[in-house]
Amino acid sequence: MWMMKKIILLCIVQAMLLTGCKAGAAASGQSPEPSAATIFSMDTVMEVTAYGAGDGLMKKVSSRIKELDAALSTTDRASEVFAINALGSGKVSDDTLRLVKYGISFGEMTGGLLDVTIYPLVREWGFTTGNYKVPDKSVITELIKKVDYRNIRFDEEASTVSIPEGAMIDFGSLAKGYTGDVLLKMLEENGISSAMVNLGGNVQTLGTKPDGTEWKIGIESPGRDGYIGIVPVADKAVITSGGYERYFKGTDGNIYWHIFDPRTGYPAKNGLISVSIVTDTGIYGEALSTSLFVMGLEAASEFWRSHRDFEAVFIMESGEIFITGGLENRFKVAGTSAGGGLSVIRP
Repeated sequence: MWMMKKIILLCIVQAMLLTGCKAGAAASGQSPEPSAATIFSMDTVMEVTAYGAGDGLMKKVSSRIKELDAALSTTDRASEVFAINALGSGKVSDDTLRLVKYGISFGEMTGGLLDVTIYPLVREWGFTTGNYKVPDKSVITELIKKVDYRNIRFDEEASTVSIPEGAMIDFGSLAKGYTGDVLLKMLEENGISSAMVNLGGNVQTLGTKPDGTEWKIGIESPGRDGYIGIVPVADKAVITSGGYERYFKGTDGNIYWHIFDPRTGYPAKNGLISVSIVTDTGIYGEALSTSLFVMGLEAASEFWRSHRDFEAVFIMESGEIFITGGLENRFKVAGTSAGGGLSVIRP
């Protein structure tokens, strides 16, 4: 399942501040002229804007997105991931093999809070089928036994991947970030130095805008119109996971969202409503936005202190905003903030 994430992209165009949701936007309008490609893939609208790119290159970009979706989709019966989940093993492309290795690596880094074998639980709760329900505890207990990234096996020489009976892989927490990294590398290798990709809310930038200024990325105000703050970036990814994006209300009146805690089999519930990661690569940002959401604010803050290779914006259900130290003089609270106050997490 492709986990839906949303963020508002902001940029200055002819002295006007424009906002966009799940879509890209042109930057400065200056030479070189922008080329754009818009495509629906991975269950979301994606847009790539590149300055100086021609139609031929943008067609290659669109084709690459489709190629990745065709291999990595959990629900497409023709995909490599679907075959592995159905048969327990399969021959895979280099992309799928890389994501398997990334999944294992990030699983180890996060103590299993990022687990790419979470799919049996996600499906049971109805986030794939649309048949939303709170499963019986006994069902959850049995499905948790199937969730463990350490059980994935791969043969690099043979390009094969295998999983135990009943296990299933889902790259929803990594695939769009990986796709963004692939696209930016493709653009850079073709001489592009200024570009932005917005893959359903995963915003990644190559260089600065053509006028030399940074891209302005707005972080959505959870459950409200508008944005809660703005982060200026260059050569960075800004990736958000939010509990407000995909959820249902149970018959018990409680809200259940799509970000799961692999330890409990239930949606993560710890006071956080949104986590945004600012870092060098999309795949790292995606892995962290999901796993830090599951950790909760205190553990996520300690994770930042011990790694210090990313920055983060944490938004609580109460409306409070916490930012890591590297954003102290960069993050700007916007007018639609819930008014819960801003605090800085320091080393």
